[in-house]
Amino acid sequence: MAAGVPPDALGRRVSCGSDYGTVRYVGSVSPTAGIWLGVEWDDPQRGKHDGSYEGIQYFKCRHPKGGSFIRPNKANFGADFLTAVKDRYGLNDKQDVQYGTGNTVVFGTKTVEFVGMDSVAEQQRQVQLNKLVDISVRECAVSHAGQEEEISRTCANMRHINLSKNLISSWETVIAIASQVQKLETLNVSENKMRFPSTSTFISSAFSNLKILALNQSEITWTEVLLCAQGWPVLEELYLSSNNITVLERPDTVLQTLKLLDLSDNQLLDGNQLHLIAQLPRLEQLILRNTGISSIHFPDAGFGCKTKMFPSLKRLAINDNKISQWSSINELDKLPSLRALQCNNNPFMDTEKNPETLIQLIIAKISQLEVLNNCEILPAERRGAELDYRKIFGKDWLEAGGHWNPEKNKPSEEFLAAHPRYPALCLKYGAPEEGELKGRQPLTLKNQLLTLTIKCPEKPEQKPVEKKLPESMTIQKVKGLLYRLLKIPGSELKLSYKSSKLEGKEVELDNDLKPLQFYSIESGDCVLVRW
Repeated sequence: MAAGVPPDALGRRVSCGSDYGTVRYVGSVSPTAGIWLGVEWDDPQRGKHDGSYEGIQYFKCRHPKGGSFIRPNKANFGADFLTAVKDRYGLNDKQDVQYGTGNTVVFGTKTVEFVGMDSVAEQQRQVQLNKLVDISVRECAVSHAGQEEEISRTCANMRHINLSKNLISSWETVIAIASQVQKLETLNVSENKMRFPSTSTFISSAFSNLKILALNQSEITWTEVLLCAQGWPVLEELYLSSNNITVLERPDTVLQTLKLLDLSDNQLLDGNQLHLIAQLPRLEQLILRNTGISSIHFPDAGFGCKTKMFPSLKRLAINDNKISQWSSINELDKLPSLRALQCNNNPFMDTEKNPETLIQLIIAKISQLEVLNNCEILPAERRGAELDYRKIFGKDWLEAGGHWNPEKNKPSEEFLAAHPRYPALCLKYGAPEEGELKGRQPLTLKNQLLTLTIKCPEKPEQKPVEKKLPESMTIQKVKGLLYRLLKIPGSELKLSYKSSKLEGKEVELDNDLKPLQFYSIESGDCVLVRW
C-alpha cells in the first residue's frame, strides 16, 4: 500500500475539506502514474462520474455523478477518539507556556529548569480528562478507538458522548470506543455512514448501561437495528431519522425497555408497518414525522373500543404526512394511553377552512387528548368542542337512525364509522335537542359582528382589548377564544357584561350553550372576565 494510505483504506470514511465520502477504490488509474483513491461522495454534487474513467469501471456509485478520484494526500482518514477529545478540550501537549528543550520552561526571556516537568503536565491532563462527564467531538474526524484501554484509563467518568458527523466506518469502531466507557448512558453517532453487522454476532457488553442512542442518517436498516439491539438491554430512547427505513419487523425479544422511538424522515411502505412495533410494552412516545403514511388503523378494536396495540403510548407525532381521511383520527381514540398529538400538515386538515373548527373536531374525536400540536387542551375547551360536535352532527345522527328514545336509538354502521364517539357524547351530555340541530353554520362575515371591549376588572395590569365577535358565537366559544387571547391558565372563566342601557348593571353570561345575541349584547358593550 502506498505511503499515507492505511492498509484498511477500502470502505473507510474520509473527508476532503468540508466534503465527506467513502473510499470505494485504491490503486492505479491508467494512464496516470501513482496511487489514486476512488471516492463515492455523500453529496453527489462533489463528484464527477460514476466510478469509471476512460471506459474502465473502477468502482460503482449510487449516483451517476457521485464519484471522483483524489490523491491520498488530499484525504483525511481521521484521528483516534482520545486525540480528538484532547484537541477539542485543549488538553493536548500544547500548553499555555512555551516549552524549551529537555525539562525547561521559557517565561519571557528567562529559561527555568524543572525536573520531571513533562510527567507533571501529563498528570494534570489526566486529572482534567478524568473529570469530563459530557463530551462532544462532533465533526472532529474521529475514525477509530486508538490504543486498547487508553480511553478507559484516561476518561473513566464519561457518561454522555456526541460522536456525530465523524469518519466512523463501522459499528465495530463504536463498540471499541463504548466498551471502554463503563458508565456510558447517552451516545450520539448520527451522520456517520457505517457498516452494521448483517448476522447475529457476539453480543458486546459495551452498551449495558446505555439509555439514549441516536443513529440518525447512519444508513442503518431495521433488520440491523434488531441485530444490534441485542446489546442494548436497558435502552429507553432510540433516534433513527433519515435512514431510508421502509419496512419494519417485530422486535420480539429486543427493545422491550424502549420508551421513545423516532422514525421520522423514513418513507415507510404503509401505515400497517406500525402494527409490527405495536407490542413494544413500554413505548410512550412515537415520532413518525414525514414517514409518508396515509392512514392509521387498529383492526383489533371496534367502534368505541380500545386497542391492545401500543398499550403505553402517550405522545404521538404524525405531522407532515399524507393522512387525508378523518377515519385515521377516529382510530387514534382507540389508543388507551394517548395524551398528546402532533398532526399538522396533513391533507385531512385542509377539509376545514376554519382553524378553530378544525381543532374542535380533533379534540372531540379523541377523548383523552390533553395536548394538541403543542397546545394544552383546557377542560372548558374540551367541553365546548364536544358540545359543538354533538350539535353539528346531530342532524346526521337523526337521519342515520339515531333517536332520543334509547330503545329506538339505532344509528347506522356508516354513521358510527364516521363518528365513533357520538354515542359516548350523547351519554355524557344527553342527546341533542331539536332546537339545537341547525346543521353546520361556519362563522362568516355574513353573521352580524359585535364590537366589544374585553376587560379583566380584577387584573388591572391586563389592558382592555377590543374584539369583533359574531353575535351567533356561543359563550363557550367566547371562553375558548379568551383562554388563548389572554393566556389564562387552566381555570373556569366567569363572564358578564355591562351596557350603557343597563345603567351600570352587570349581567352574567352563565349558559355556555347560548349565543351572545341571546343576552341582547350590542356593539359598544363591555365583557368582563374573571377567574
